[in-house]
Amino acid sequence: MAIILITGAKGQLGSELEVVSKKFINNTYIFTDIDTLDLTNPELTKDFIHKTRPDWIINCAAYNLVDKAESEPDAALLINGTAVKNITDVIEGSECKFIHISSDYVYDGQSNVPYGEYSLPNPLSAYGRSKLAGEKYAMLYQGSMVIRTSWLYSSFGNNFVKTILKYASERESLNVVVDQTGTPTYAADLAEAIMGIISGVNRNQFVLNAGIYNYSNEGICTWYEFATEIVKEAELNCIVNPVLTKDYHQAAQRPPYSVMDKSKIMENYNLSIPHWRVSLQKCMKLLISKT
Repeated sequence: MAIILITGAKGQLGSELEVVSKKFINNTYIFTDIDTLDLTNPELTKDFIHKTRPDWIINCAAYNLVDKAESEPDAALLINGTAVKNITDVIEGSECKFIHISSDYVYDGQSNVPYGEYSLPNPLSAYGRSKLAGEKYAMLYQGSMVIRTSWLYSSFGNNFVKTILKYASERESLNVVVDQTGTPTYAADLAEAIMGIISGVNRNQFVLNAGIYNYSNEGICTWYEFATEIVKEAELNCIVNPVLTKDYHQAAQRPPYSVMDKSKIMENYNLSIPHWRVSLQKCMKLLISKT
């Protein structure tokens, strides 16, 4: 039986991990968030980890306010960077395995082919720079697995899917950018993948190969195509208009292309990843059932 510590447990991925954990009952789970574990405090982090002695730590804690990070770069760096160092400092020299969640925003989006894990990072925003700092701190620890993900959404928390549903039900039309291309990630799928990897390693089916991995759903789309599909699935009458990034002001610069190659994580851990449209349908059914 493994002890698994999940930080940032009230966020989208943390909430989905709690749901998925019920399928993997041969573990002890410790779900924490800022109110129970402040990772920016090194002494509190040290005391908590020494007390609970986890076999695995899944770090979902993050500063995710992409635009606000432009005016609060230190706050973003503290949570996305320094807090990771606080964790790895404590577990250095131990057998604890560490899974840290990162972002496609570490890429600059200038590629025209899917990014591999060894593509050179070049973040365009304060948020992206803070996530890259967290990756670097994570990789100083020998038992770290960094998972870069993109366009995360869930039936929990605030996200693009919920925002589009809200506005599309209130308005006759919406403007959504058409020149940013990537892949949505259903947090429930990522949670399943993470728990599957942990289960496989615990049962000696896999070896945890430390390093950086990409994970998103399969397929490629623009934010405009994603929004159009959401409105279609919800059977709303709202018209979605394509607009260019230059005509849609945001404080933080986004990578125009952040499609990721997932072959490494699929081959290493025998994963099958659903297409984003299939996963969106699952999430939409959940959201509709909650209304």
